[in-house]
Amino acid sequence: MGTLVWTTPSRLRMQINRVDVYASNASSNSFIEPHNDYCGGCAFLDIDFGEAIFSQSGCRQHLQIFDGRLLVDAANLTLEVYPVFSHDVLAISISDRRTDRQPITASLRSLRYDPKYVGFQLEVNAREYASTLQTRDQTARTRVMAGDGFITLTQEFREAAYFCSSAVAAKFVGAHGESEIVNETAVQLRTADQSSCRILVGSAASFDQHVDIAAASRTQIDAVTGIDPTSLKSESESWWHAFWQRGSLELRSSDGTAEFIQSNYHYFLYLMASTSQGKFPPKFNGMLWNTGGDFRMWGAQHWWTNLSCYYEALPASGRFDLMDPVFDMYTNMFEACSTAAHQEWGSQGIYIAETVYFDGLERLPESIASEMQELYLQRKPWEQRSAAFMAYASTKHPYSSVWNWEGVGHWKQGRYIVPERGDGPYGPTSHWITATAKVAYLFWRRYEYTQDEQWLRLRAYPMLRGAVEFYRCHPNVKKGSDGKYHIHGVNNGEAVRGATDTTEDIAAMRATTAALIRAAELLQLDSQTLPAWREFFANIAPLPTSDNRDAIGAENYKGPRIFVSGLKPVVRPGTSAVIQDINSLPTWFFDLSNVETSDRGMVDLAQATLDELLRVNPQDSENPGGLSKVGVAAASLGRTDAAKKFIPRQMNASPSTNSSSYKKSAVLRNRMNLLEGTQALAAEHLGRASEALHMALLQSNPPSPAGQPIIHVFPAWPKEWDASYTLFARGGFTVTASMENGEVKSVALYSSAGSPCRLRNPYSKTVQLYRDGRRAETLSGSLLEFKTTSGEDIEVKPQQAAE
Repeated sequence: MGTLVWTTPSRLRMQINRVDVYASNASSNSFIEPHNDYCGGCAFLDIDFGEAIFSQSGCRQHLQIFDGRLLVDAANLTLEVYPVFSHDVLAISISDRRTDRQPITASLRSLRYDPKYVGFQLEVNAREYASTLQTRDQTARTRVMAGDGFITLTQEFREAAYFCSSAVAAKFVGAHGESEIVNETAVQLRTADQSSCRILVGSAASFDQHVDIAAASRTQIDAVTGIDPTSLKSESESWWHAFWQRGSLELRSSDGTAEFIQSNYHYFLYLMASTSQGKFPPKFNGMLWNTGGDFRMWGAQHWWTNLSCYYEALPASGRFDLMDPVFDMYTNMFEACSTAAHQEWGSQGIYIAETVYFDGLERLPESIASEMQELYLQRKPWEQRSAAFMAYASTKHPYSSVWNWEGVGHWKQGRYIVPERGDGPYGPTSHWITATAKVAYLFWRRYEYTQDEQWLRLRAYPMLRGAVEFYRCHPNVKKGSDGKYHIHGVNNGEAVRGATDTTEDIAAMRATTAALIRAAELLQLDSQTLPAWREFFANIAPLPTSDNRDAIGAENYKGPRIFVSGLKPVVRPGTSAVIQDINSLPTWFFDLSNVETSDRGMVDLAQATLDELLRVNPQDSENPGGLSKVGVAAASLGRTDAAKKFIPRQMNASPSTNSSSYKKSAVLRNRMNLLEGTQALAAEHLGRASEALHMALLQSNPPSPAGQPIIHVFPAWPKEWDASYTLFARGGFTVTASMENGEVKSVALYSSAGSPCRLRNPYSKTVQLYRDGRRAETLSGSLLEFKTTSGEDIEVKPQQAAE
């Protein structure tokens, strides 16, 4: 649970949100208009102090990141707000020093109220202080309750077999509270004589209609009510202090830019720790910070490209527990993704769509699925689609990848008209299928960092196998006359639609197949299928380049040889198809181009591609977008302009002249922005920039996908900036290193898994190893290779300094 905290003159205000509250799921037929499906919101919470005490000039708000608490100082009133990590509870501590104290009133209010006829439910609602909002087949019922010192607000969402409920409860501790149901949308708790007290706010959610959700929220509060305030706050602070001890940075530069990067990086980790500990990942568009009720731009579905901004940045931080929600969500939709692979594409394995609900894609009626296959694989002309197919599609959300050929509708004479985008079955995300491989590769990457074989066997391997089998068995992946496997009719990002051998898909096939083969060998699984996977891997078509006569956009391109979006034939080439999508850049994500890549020709192509991208789109250099991977790409290639230019500019994005969002999408005082639109507060820019920062400070990339990683300290860090850090590396290593005045001063490694270590020599001279404080062997050369044991601390020093 979480909330933004803001003030009006007499009130402290919150909207309690949760990551596991969804008003509908993948099977919904009720939300056909963009942005109107919703999730997360539970209740408004207002604390009224009876007078205008929060004046703009006399009120200070300080979010203390290290301690994880909010301090609000007003005239003769101090508030502290902090989370209780053992339960779903927020604690609000009030110190009231006013001589003429006014009553303090805590109110819970419904996020929605639209009284309409709902049959017999009207009488039930009147008796129970409840209200029901109906949206086509879906109903949202809110109820308020008071008693036993609590106020409680519950929600129930229903549509066909779908059910989800939530509750928020509040209670005064240290002061007597009188409760009152104001009306069917609000309930309040008031205390009149207090110098200091606390308000505890608890919440709960469930997909089980048999759970007493109101009692569940009150149980959260009861569990911590007896703990004294000092101990409760100390417990919260101790959690945060332990969190920061797991790894942090110290960056220094003469102009303060490095310090600016450092503070934003730590703030990003704070945001992730505050939002990514539940059953599901926070939505990219609002996270847990919505303030306007149900509405948020882009609704309730998950876009992988947006979600990846937050989670691709985390492995090097070592906060693998914060990645659990995203891994759990995709694991739990595995069966639905397997069904989708078969129904939509006639393939095997799993299909993770770019845009999905929290439970994946819905199971389609077989007649609809059969026709969909024929249409989407272009085996049946779009003009011959049936009335039954179109009728089924008419109740589906147009932002779902499955139905993304639908455009944004409008109302006309009482009817909702949904236009098509004009490319037959193709839409921005309809045939953008690489989310499957990207998610699977992130599962693999967690294994690379932790060396947890149980994770590999039970979690990563099924995802890798599913991704590779989806591609290998896809009807539009065919071996051509050149003996290579080519893929046809797929998107490269949102802009390029229906292309051949896209960079996205070729890179995805290469990396995931390499990872699957290595995983199968490590686990000694699928020995009968391994030969087929090896043959497939050996014959995947090359990445498309501008010198290919079928390269999209090559006829107007006169620059150096670079990677391109894909090859012809193509349905929609996009406006600048020769240039890759800056928000994806798959050759970098899939370990195909970095400082340790063994194929130097590939690296040269990547360097030229990035140069051309920045030449054609200079705004990506001057003001990188929130999703832009330009900093990640530059740092991966060892370019110090990543740290000096792209990272700080992305963290502090300037207003965009083309944006219609608040403050033109510029970064707000709370370091987030509204790039994604109204009520879609986001930190995507901080996540992408943090990933680039990791790459500038420490890389542990393999020479090729699934190869043995090579640790490389400060590969793209400016020589004139100082830095020290503790970060995590593939192979199960924790790396602590420092640089001063352009020279590496120290390198130490902790081996959690006992893996062999391959370290790019940070000193360019003979080095002395110290194992658990004892002098050990000397090593020389550009690449240092040595064995380690689990739990071992290793220092690497230049031999002269060691002596």
